[in-house]
Amino acid sequence: MEKENFTISVYTENNIGLLNRISAIFLKRHINLDSMTASQSEIKDVFRFTIAVKVTEEQVKKIVGQIEKQIEVIKAFYHKEEDIIYQETALFKIASKLLFEERQIQNVIKNSNSNIVTVTPEFFVLEKTGRRREVDALYRKLEPYGLMQFTRSGRIAVTKEKMHISTILEKFATEIV
Repeated sequence: MEKENFTISVYTENNIGLLNRISAIFLKRHINLDSMTASQSEIKDVFRFTIAVKVTEEQVKKIVGQIEKQIEVIKAFYHKEEDIIYQETALFKIASKLLFEERQIQNVIKNSNSNIVTVTPEFFVLEKTGRRREVDALYRKLEPYGLMQFTRSGRIAVTKEKMHISTILEKFATEIV
């Protein structure tokens, strides 16, 4: 079986140590995480972990099953690339003099669909939101100018399905009772 990109959504209460317990499941299987983010979900007091991995479909099914069995979760889902809309965000910290002295960097910024979020006498910060390949492309264009700092978020995603995830979770909760 060929490896594919999957996004796993894990809905749970935000308990101490949860991040470690989830990542341990991947560690035991020797699977690297492309990214893992955690945040409040659309449901009050329910948090969502979004995990991006490249594995076979058989592996992702087993992982989701293990997460649901071994960790106190409300529900875990996996999604194929075509089933979600996803983005990540990157911040680039660059010397301010380049912004004013290098015409080429101005063109890179203009053509990259990115935003300058702050400018100081010493540096400016550029924000890029998009697919991984878009962030990578901008990084390659900016790297020759000398990046002072670079950071990126993990993948965040929403599903393309028409039903709200909260409806799915409510339905799941009523099936248990």
